[in-house]
Amino acid sequence: MQMCVLIFVGNNGETYFNTAALVSCVQNFPKSRGPVVGILKGFAGLSGAILTQIYTMINFPDQASLIFMVAVGPAMVVIALMFIIRPVGGHRQVRPSDGLSFTFIYSVCLLLAAYLMGVMLLEDLVSVSHTLVTVFTVILFILILVPIVIPIALSFCEDPRHPAEEVLLPKPEQQEAGKSEQDAQEHEVILSEVEDEKPKEVDSLPASERQKRIAQLQAKLFHAAAEGAVRVKRRRGPHRGEDFTLMQALIKADFWLIFFSLLLGSGSGLTVIDNLGQMSQSLGYDNTHIFVSMISIWNFLGRVGGGYFSEIIVRDHAYPRPIAMAVAQLFMAVGHVFFAMGWPGAMYIGTLLIGLGYGAHWAIVPAAASELFGLKKFGALYNFLTLANPAGSLVFSGVIASSIYDREAEKQAHQNHIHQQISGSIFSRMFAQDEPLKCEGSICFFLTSMIMSGFCVIAAVLSMILVYRTKIVYGHLYGKSRT
Repeated sequence: MQMCVLIFVGNNGETYFNTAALVSCVQNFPKSRGPVVGILKGFAGLSGAILTQIYTMINFPDQASLIFMVAVGPAMVVIALMFIIRPVGGHRQVRPSDGLSFTFIYSVCLLLAAYLMGVMLLEDLVSVSHTLVTVFTVILFILILVPIVIPIALSFCEDPRHPAEEVLLPKPEQQEAGKSEQDAQEHEVILSEVEDEKPKEVDSLPASERQKRIAQLQAKLFHAAAEGAVRVKRRRGPHRGEDFTLMQALIKADFWLIFFSLLLGSGSGLTVIDNLGQMSQSLGYDNTHIFVSMISIWNFLGRVGGGYFSEIIVRDHAYPRPIAMAVAQLFMAVGHVFFAMGWPGAMYIGTLLIGLGYGAHWAIVPAAASELFGLKKFGALYNFLTLANPAGSLVFSGVIASSIYDREAEKQAHQNHIHQQISGSIFSRMFAQDEPLKCEGSICFFLTSMIMSGFCVIAAVLSMILVYRTKIVYGHLYGKSRT
């Protein structure tokens, strides 16, 4: 019971750190949401491997030291940085050097992932001395601290009032002294009325013509409302792309499309991560740690790559970001098929596809949610969406995968028992009664993997429905900057 309480407190504490960093950075870089979310979630995925390397250097045989380090280390870092991680004034501008800065951080991320993979494989396959482990860890610290060069360089080398900076979130204009709050509210209502009453074909017009038609409709509504010829209806809530509360988002179909797509996609990926040891053992691999290390690295690259490529889709083509999630889910569907078939080398290919696809979800979903439902209540929206991950794991891994594996293991144990009775070996029967159930061969996870593959295909269909529903929204959000 004590361990259960400690794990509960520890996991919920990680959620607070994650939310604070993610919400602050997305608000600071609203025009680079994909890269920001991808980098943050990528480093969160690598944190386990980084802490493991640090622990290996400090006190390898002492398990109490590991618990102390995990309990005290993150808390010390958070206390030191709690006054730095916040929305700052610079979030109202885009620096011309942002593209170069993110490219530099991406390069560091790729280098760090490659370095960690090499170190973990070397330490798993070869006996490494403590001195060499220390050298590896020092190099790791250097790579982690390299990105701090960017804010230092920008602080000393760049003028914060650069003329090329673009105002993103201008401060609200103060109302004139003679303008009442009721007039301002009526103005907002009429703008909402324009959005509701405009013909559908207006959205397909070129940007300049569309703005002209909307302005004409707005002028007519102002005139009609002033003369009392038309009654302007009050808006019931925000439109997509505006700021939603959690309760307002819960009644929107787009929000539930994101939730169930995430549940099916990330839930099936987490099922593989939870059962990767048994899957590799059933296919005859002795060293299961290699696949655990590999899927951790692919997960990291999926998060970084998902943010990068989804940003290209929305920035250069003004196309909905969920299309990238649909592609990632199709990759995962193929990866599950490789696990089901159990071909030679299938574990390596399946681990690659599942790791990349699963990681991409956690870069794409937060960015898409902030675009469709706003940044004002983004913390509540994001944490509600993350409930899809444990919910999917509970059903897929705790119910489907475990029950199918136990059934196949019981079949094999029953066949072995019949074979031993035929052979008449008394000692083999005595030892077999004490052995735990164990399944061997691709049949152990064949049905589970095919079911997970089907879930990923359904998730991709849900993502494509979301793409169809949000084309106009993304056209408004990113079409102007592209033109």
